[in-house]
Amino acid sequence: MTVIRLALVDDDPLVRAGLALMLGGAEDVEIVGEAADGGEVEDLVDRVRPDVVLMDIRMPGVDGLTATERLRERENAPQVVVLTTFHADDQVLRALRAGAAGFVLKDTPPGEILTAVRRVAAGDPVLSPAVTRQLMEHAAGSAPDTRRSAARARMAVLNEREREVAVEVGRGCSNAEIAAGLFMSVATVKTHVSRILAKLGLNNRVQIALLAYDAGLLETDGH
Repeated sequence: MTVIRLALVDDDPLVRAGLALMLGGAEDVEIVGEAADGGEVEDLVDRVRPDVVLMDIRMPGVDGLTATERLRERENAPQVVVLTTFHADDQVLRALRAGAAGFVLKDTPPGEILTAVRRVAAGDPVLSPAVTRQLMEHAAGSAPDTRRSAARARMAVLNEREREVAVEVGRGCSNAEIAAGLFMSVATVKTHVSRILAKLGLNNRVQIALLAYDAGLLETDGH
């Protein structure tokens, strides 16, 4: 059994204690460290080498957004799941664009938080299609006019098949669903996703989805 090394970052010691109690009891999760401020995160990661960081997005010192941006710029960075009280706001979007693998609400049941940690450790984003669409709609209301042209310029490096896969990722489809819809094997889909990430300099599928939306590639989806 692979044990997930998890670090907790929250300025409230009671929240950290509660998360440690809820998540540390799982056989496949080990709480390897805690921090009370985003400014402590890089040192914490260097010391304990977590697989996943559960990060509060709002802290009085260095916030979780800044800490996420700093972490995801590093080589071999751990996956980040942000903790928030809002489904969609500018800070959540910025964290996802910076490379966070998803987010969970602070009032999410413990079992669902544990599932989110496991999914992220396995390389899967923690965003349902419904939540993805909600974020997209929020992004549409806050995006600058230049974002679409910039996104289209970035997407231009993809070939036609990669662009098709990127659109399906943006619609929230799994690899199996993409394979069935585009008549290819799951292994081929995984290869395309890996190439898309490399060509666009992205960290995960959530960023692919946001970039595809910014480029206007999902508008035929009816959302």
